[in-house]
Amino acid sequence: MQQRIPCVLMRGGTSRGPIFLRDDLPADDNEVDRILIAAMGSPHPLQVDGIGGGHPLTSKVAIVGRSSAADIDVDYLFVQVNVESASTDRKPNCGNMLSAVGPFAIEAGLVAATAPETGLRIRNVNTGTIVDVVVQTPEGHVTYEGAAHLDGVAGTAAPIRMSFADTAGAVTGRLLPAGAVRSEIDGIATTLIDAAMPIMLLRGADFGLSGAETAEAIDANTELFARIEPLRRKAGRLMGMGDVAGQVVPKVALLSPPQRGGTLSAIYLTPDRCHKSLAVTGAVTIATAMFLTNSIAAEIAGDAFGDTVAIEHPSGAIEIGVDTDTDPASGARRLRRTSLIRTARRLFEGNIIVNL
Repeated sequence: MQQRIPCVLMRGGTSRGPIFLRDDLPADDNEVDRILIAAMGSPHPLQVDGIGGGHPLTSKVAIVGRSSAADIDVDYLFVQVNVESASTDRKPNCGNMLSAVGPFAIEAGLVAATAPETGLRIRNVNTGTIVDVVVQTPEGHVTYEGAAHLDGVAGTAAPIRMSFADTAGAVTGRLLPAGAVRSEIDGIATTLIDAAMPIMLLRGADFGLSGAETAEAIDANTELFARIEPLRRKAGRLMGMGDVAGQVVPKVALLSPPQRGGTLSAIYLTPDRCHKSLAVTGAVTIATAMFLTNSIAAEIAGDAFGDTVAIEHPSGAIEIGVDTDTDPASGARRLRRTSLIRTARRLFEGNIIVNL
């Protein structure tokens, strides 16, 4: 049976996927998942029978609606549709797709625009994280044209400012779900952290990596993935997440000294492919780890950075603003809030036709 469902295909940051209004989808989550799997064309490596792009970064979905909370404008549910299996994952947030939610919500009439900018408070339903977003709306209309450039995206577009606070324990409920800044798994040192995303932080050098590798070289390194996946599954148990086989969290970040003048370098695994650049939630989590004494990130980054950190990735770098104060007990610098610039673009609007 064919169904036609309104949606807008959007690029958000370095990701892409359809955005649906919550009211246009069934109330039953299982039925929604059936629709999304069919819409994206899974399971198939090319997703040739749907609008997915054959890669985790282009097999993402956002579902958006008005929030019932008085101080929140919009609720955003993120769904990762697996490419080669008929399954979805709703545990993590996606900060790149989140950057498209603000413009979508304004143009869908969920939020009234103001000139020259419109501020929104967006709640990620997956994790409960609240994000403050500012969209460019000159003359009260969303504009996608501007001079902001993202490494990993061609051309320039209007900047979308995103600010994150209180992200600790987004999925597991604790910033350090294993109970310590450092853990050891099969003799390998790691930091298991859950800020905006649960991540196993590792030294790239422990796996023969310098940080200068391309995403294509990482994807071709089957030995690397074979070594890391058992570690990731053990990390999942240490983080209280149980058996994470077949799940996309925890992610993995292999950290190295900077290659091009940044603060550090990150190879980010999704987890069975290399991210072409770096997830927003991953960048926020890595930046958070830089402020934890003895973490893998702090060891590599040192403490010589100012109010902006630059995390290098295979497509360039992502800059994260860090708002800090001083811990009265220890006198150490303490992270209060992170912020960054993303861009988005409306690509297609209409109806997705799904066969169920």
